[in-house]
Amino acid sequence: MEEKCICEANEILIFACSGSSNVGQIANLSALELTRQGIGRMFCLAGLGGHVSGMVESTKAGKLIVAIDGCSVACAQKTIEHIGLQPGVYIQVTDLGIEKNHSFDYPPSDVNRLVEYLKKNIGAKRATEEKN
Repeated sequence: MEEKCICEANEILIFACSGSSNVGQIANLSALELTRQGIGRMFCLAGLGGHVSGMVESTKAGKLIVAIDGCSVACAQKTIEHIGLQPGVYIQVTDLGIEKNHSFDYPPSDVNRLVEYLKKNIGAKRATEEKN
């Protein structure tokens, strides 16, 4: 029996690290917030890594892939590249000067800062695509 996903492609698909560190949790919470704000739709990174055919096909049908990694290990980016795609918008939380730790402690302002950064970059990417 073939595994299928009932997920539908969306214009903006958001994939986030949810790693076992503060920056992984900041990445995950930022993806949730972008989804809540209607900027895009959070999608299942584990489904891509597990090669769930419906999720892979839905991802390939998306218009813009956003990948949010917590750190330089780059799990989200590598998982997306493994299915032959490239993120159109990409960030590592640590690139914003947020230091990685394994205590899971972070100020909510770190999530807000990442959300605002991503909204700006997603908007810029969309504007560039519309011009072309």
